[in-house]
Amino acid sequence: MSRSTLFHQVAASALFLASSAVFAASLDDLSSQDASAGLKAALDKGSVAAVAKLGVENGFLNNDKVKIQLPSILEKARPILKMSGHGQQLDELVVSMNRAAEQAVPMAKPLLVNAVKSMSVTDAKNILTGGDTSVTDFFRQKTAAPLSVKFLPLVKGVTDKAGLSAKYNSVMGQAQKFGAVSAQEATVEAYVTQRALDGLFLMIAEEEKAIRQDPIGAGSKIIGKVFGLLK
Repeated sequence: MSRSTLFHQVAASALFLASSAVFAASLDDLSSQDASAGLKAALDKGSVAAVAKLGVENGFLNNDKVKIQLPSILEKARPILKMSGHGQQLDELVVSMNRAAEQAVPMAKPLLVNAVKSMSVTDAKNILTGGDTSVTDFFRQKTAAPLSVKFLPLVKGVTDKAGLSAKYNSVMGQAQKFGAVSAQEATVEAYVTQRALDGLFLMIAEEEKAIRQDPIGAGSKIIGKVFGLLK
């Protein structure tokens, strides 16, 4: 091996090690100085956008990703129920469930905002290194239980007005006794509340994915800086 070739190899190795060290240092600096601000901006943007898309008329009903369908036991029985003259009631139930979810979702915004404000340094680091769904996982962990409590009475009020919840609860309550449905499906308000939460977190995940794929396009310098470094 010539001295010239050896020199170039050594130089290239040194340059690689130096660049790796710079990247590691910049990541450490980011984690301690900018990660919290960047992540809070991303969390705020993603949660607000998800609520805005779902918490409007047809936000659930016209979105196939989150539309609340009948529980599987009712869906399977739909042909028989339609033949017995209950098809319109089933269609009305689907609309009622989705309307209830659309009205409930805006209630999530304050809790989501508070979760962002309360984010700790540990939370920030976990999100930073936690993979593609770490933002969504953070929101689910921090807000799922209190959101369920807030959603349930509103959902019940909406579905009760439709005049269909009593019939649903009667049928599903009987099915639960035989182990045919889960506790979450036994009442229409419990079922819709869970599906509304699933839809909300799914849309937050969609927003997170978009930010990770195009940090600069998020329109925030700090988001671009934090997530751009992770690409």
